[in-house]
Amino acid sequence: MAGHFEPVPGGGAAVALDEVEISILRSLAVQLLELIGPGPGGAEAGDDPLAELFAEGPSEPPSDPVLLRLFPDAYGDPEAVPDEQLREFSAEFRRFTENDLRAGKRENALAMVRSLDTLTVGGESGAVLKLSPDECRQWLGTLNDLRLALAARLDVIAEEDAELLYRLPDTDPRKPMVMAYLWLGGLQESLVETLMS
Repeated sequence: MAGHFEPVPGGGAAVALDEVEISILRSLAVQLLELIGPGPGGAEAGDDPLAELFAEGPSEPPSDPVLLRLFPDAYGDPEAVPDEQLREFSAEFRRFTENDLRAGKRENALAMVRSLDTLTVGGESGAVLKLSPDECRQWLGTLNDLRLALAARLDVIAEEDAELLYRLPDTDPRKPMVMAYLWLGGLQESLVETLMS
């Protein structure tokens, strides 16, 4: 089971994680939370839930390539297709959807952190994490977001780009990020296979 999800009775999945794996997953999820940000209302978001409900999001795409990968334009890349109407449609769509998308990604990443925080690692065997079906969905979302974030930092756009990562020498400074990207892909794939079985 180490590093590979398996089904549990009643739905859901379980995976054995060692202390280093738990630490890496938690650190990446926390970094994702920091990147996504606290939400449209910031620290005072809970003060006025009605105002939060009607808060409009940004209309411009993010400048950070990771955030742009996580929150792409709905109508293609307005820079690649210089169509003013598509640009307006994308801005309008982003204004009314990005806050909800960010909230969902935050909720999923927080669920990952909270589930990892429940684990007690003892000895060399690590700990077994058991996820409910809902937690599996949240983990899938966060694993996908983490892979998208790393892919953006590694300039992975097409499958051919990912193939080049396998050939990087161990001395390449991107190698640890590449290893995390590949490992997260394996976790994501095993969770999908488990849920489909």
